[in-house]
Amino acid sequence: MYAGAAVAVDLFGHASPAGVAWLRCLGAAVVLLAWRRPGRAAWRGRRLLLAVVFGVVTAGMNVLFYEAIARLPLGTAVAMEFAGPVVVAALGSRTVRDVAALVLVAAGVVAIADVRIGGSFWGVVFALGAAAAWAGYILLGKRVAVGGDGIDSLAIGFFAGTVVLSPLALGTGPVWSSPRLLLLGVGVGVLSTVVPYALDQVVLRRVGQARFATLLALLPVTAGVMGFALLGQVPSVPEAVGTLAVVAGVALRSRDGAGEGTAEPPG
Repeated sequence: MYAGAAVAVDLFGHASPAGVAWLRCLGAAVVLLAWRRPGRAAWRGRRLLLAVVFGVVTAGMNVLFYEAIARLPLGTAVAMEFAGPVVVAALGSRTVRDVAALVLVAAGVVAIADVRIGGSFWGVVFALGAAAAWAGYILLGKRVAVGGDGIDSLAIGFFAGTVVLSPLALGTGPVWSSPRLLLLGVGVGVLSTVVPYALDQVVLRRVGQARFATLLALLPVTAGVMGFALLGQVPSVPEAVGTLAVVAGVALRSRDGAGEGTAEPPG
């Protein structure tokens, strides 16, 4: 995921943020469809509708986030977007232990992200929109993983997202004249979407959506660890404390309730 983010930054100089997000969706759709080749049953009825809604919401989430980081410091945008998983985790919290875990995780993410207030109005709007879409991704992703066709539905969803958001392709003009840039666009789709979202489907079949939302707090921790190991970026004291808080919160979170992780979602 973070390798894909690095590639996306390189593309920002050649396409609009929304255009890069659309290229990411296109690359993911092409690779997933070629890999999975969903059967006819996956293109019909309720499963198709679920896949389409899931794909459009997920693609929209990526567009909103890219627009946010074009206007706000990355850490601020990440912290604000994380409000989506926090809400999902809060709604699934049943015990004092769960609430304490959620507080630790939320505080840790804010500390790691080094939030700075004072960004642009539209940057805040886009970041909060991405947060709402991320909550939708978790809720819909659980339904796709358990009641849909899993990764096959993921492929169909990104195809639908690519079609629905196709007007954003207008912001990708220079990319089409450069095979290198086109390859980078596909690379963003594979690294930032195909691999992590396919793994999300595997995890969502095994855990409840509230626990999954809490586990997402490990993303900024992972980014910090990779920055230290690969780039020699030493974390500040608040970042180190935030990392410990997130790890403690994830460890404290109780196991999912009976049936939450594997049962068929309610109709």
